[in-house]
Amino acid sequence: MEYVSILMFLVVCGVLLLGFPVAYSLAGTAILFAGFGILTGQFEQAYLNAVPSRLYGILTNQTLIAVPLFVFMGVTLEKSKVAENLLNAMTQLFGQYRGGLAISVILVGALLAASTGIVGATVVTMGLLSLPTMLKQGYAPSFATGSICATGTLGQIIPPSIALVLLGDVLSSAYQRAQLNMGIFSPESVSVGDLFVGAIVPGAILVSLYLLYVVAVTWLQPEKVPKVAPEKSNISWVAFLGALLPPLLLIFLVLGAILGGFATPTEAAGVGASGALMLALAQKQLSIAKLKEVMLTTTKVTSMVFLILIGASIFSLVFRGFGGE
Repeated sequence: MEYVSILMFLVVCGVLLLGFPVAYSLAGTAILFAGFGILTGQFEQAYLNAVPSRLYGILTNQTLIAVPLFVFMGVTLEKSKVAENLLNAMTQLFGQYRGGLAISVILVGALLAASTGIVGATVVTMGLLSLPTMLKQGYAPSFATGSICATGTLGQIIPPSIALVLLGDVLSSAYQRAQLNMGIFSPESVSVGDLFVGAIVPGAILVSLYLLYVVAVTWLQPEKVPKVAPEKSNISWVAFLGALLPPLLLIFLVLGAILGGFATPTEAAGVGASGALMLALAQKQLSIAKLKEVMLTTTKVTSMVFLILIGASIFSLVFRGFGGE
């Protein structure tokens, strides 16, 4: 039975490859294995008694309140055409150079990652806005789609990131428990703000490597990147700054409040959500119908995140019951 915990991981991977949602895959696999273990006498049913308290702990966690607020901020920015304005400005600035559109996609994706924190929003937005143009200009489909998908994942590491908010809660508990096991009875904690600080440099390095990769492809595999006739950019600095400054201001408000110690991640998420609303209003992109759409999308994404947390909690409980730890 000592191999059951390893088998659980293999089954979860198999179920995910079949296309089942992550939350149901985790929880369903755990419940099936728990039932098998109870029938064979290899699993203590008492472990399942801890499920209600774990779920209550997830839903009442103060740190996780930041999740719906960051999601709301990201969806609002997605619907308010901030990304579209940014991409248009960057494309006119770099589009005259070979590979310039791919460079624009990476730079805009990095800014979106820092202002939304949601992977899905960045990928979908950039895919809809830039992919048709890249293919029309003659970019290789693999290079175009790869650039967009890779850039979209920057939302995982560049703060404020929802993934880092979720990790912050888990790592804080694990770090304190490890110190207590070592006999340190006044343990330090790892906050979400600490993770945000730690993720800035790796995020910047990743963006730099993506840009270097694009430059390398333009030199080594020019057939993948079209040769664009040099054209003088017709964008004014006023228009460029008008597209660039709003998301930069929002990033500064959110990250500056957290890194400066003026606000917790949850409070900063509230500032970000309010700032995104004000940006949408200032650009006259917010109507009652659009606000309703934003709220509905926020509810769906937040529900998905918390369902995954619940499924992971049940999985880890059963995993521990089989001695997996």
